[in-house]
Amino acid sequence: MTYNAAVANMFALGHELTLAPSQKFDLAHMRVLLEALSNPQTCFPGVLIAGTNGKGSTAATLASILQASGYKTSLYTSPHLVRLNERIRINGKAISDDDFAALHGKVDLAAEQLAREGKLPWHPSFFEMMTAIAFSYFERDRVDLAVLEVGMGGRLDATNVIEPRVSVITDISLDHQKYLGDTIREIAAEKAGILRSGGSFVTLPQSPEANDVIGNTAMQIDARAISAVPYVPPVSPASAQYLDATVYRYPLEVGGQRIEVVTPLVGRHQLRNVALAIATADELRAQGFRGITPQAIERGIRQTRWPGRFQVIPATSGSGEMVLDAAHNPAGAWALRAALSERYGDRRLVLLFGAMQDKAIAEMTEILFPLAAKVVVTPVDHPRSATAQAIQEAAHRTGSDMMVSSGSTEALLRARALAGAETPIIVSGSIYLIGEIMRDLEILPC
Repeated sequence: MTYNAAVANMFALGHELTLAPSQKFDLAHMRVLLEALSNPQTCFPGVLIAGTNGKGSTAATLASILQASGYKTSLYTSPHLVRLNERIRINGKAISDDDFAALHGKVDLAAEQLAREGKLPWHPSFFEMMTAIAFSYFERDRVDLAVLEVGMGGRLDATNVIEPRVSVITDISLDHQKYLGDTIREIAAEKAGILRSGGSFVTLPQSPEANDVIGNTAMQIDARAISAVPYVPPVSPASAQYLDATVYRYPLEVGGQRIEVVTPLVGRHQLRNVALAIATADELRAQGFRGITPQAIERGIRQTRWPGRFQVIPATSGSGEMVLDAAHNPAGAWALRAALSERYGDRRLVLLFGAMQDKAIAEMTEILFPLAAKVVVTPVDHPRSATAQAIQEAAHRTGSDMMVSSGSTEALLRARALAGAETPIIVSGSIYLIGEIMRDLEILPC
């Protein structure tokens, strides 16, 4: 099977959030599929990272630290920006088209046979297939450590079949309520499903409700908590701790040694994600991964790349600076707003916005639209996309000057015309929109 045929087969399976009601998430199904593949998930140590916001940034930072420490490190994330291969990486390099096609064929053959024999009630979903392909690739290439971003929730996510060396829970807020619950308590309970009896986990101080659920879950199963404490820099961007609005410099103590860390990930919220990655790396060091030194941690953080998250595209002769940020829920929108205020202050901005229809669009627009002098709203080329008109209606209370576009390519042209050569353009609302704009700008994520 060719790569293009494999990708087409994968997308034909549909998105997890569009499955029929009868097709419930069930880890037993994932275990049956992996058993037929000789359980590749048992052949490498892994770290599971769940949460609402920041899990991708935390995973990318941790993987960079481990690679800088000399370990062959795999990274599994979702969704992708431009190409499916981005989700599966080893030492920062995406799986090749040929490898993806070959492993897809192997996994798909096993899946079809299991369904035909009645050992599975239906063909595995898109995400189950992706996860099985990733595990098979990591086993085949004998990685030293795997960093795995949980897709949604945690308790029933396909990645949760592994036995992690460390579990990590990033910031928890409301998102995917239809599937995870309507309250922080319910969502936190799903995220806490990645904790293991007698195992260790890393998290940060969260809301009282999330702290209570995570703490009680840990006590019930005797899981050991490791608290990551982020450095809080001075408020003023002019302070000595703040460099040039693209990196933060701050001191940390790791393994009894004092180090100074510089992260290229923009925004104070990223300091929480960096702290989670550092605490996780330190716990892995204590478990025997001695290559993880303070110097390797510093180097890995400095070398982290995580495209589409406050990614700054420099100005050109005919267009101003552009920021791509996949803020896709209210908590992410607040983090983006804070980062924009730090970088641009009261400068005039143009916002290009598109979102999925199941997101809290009204709340997101109330957070972001007031920052912009002009807003261009657009649908995204995705089945779950909100229409431009629906976004416009949801944002009517903002009183913003909005322009409707038929698609992202047209929206980018309009945003550039409105912005001119001096005004920054902010693209946000959906990671799928970020991917479309990156394709238009011919930017490769990896």
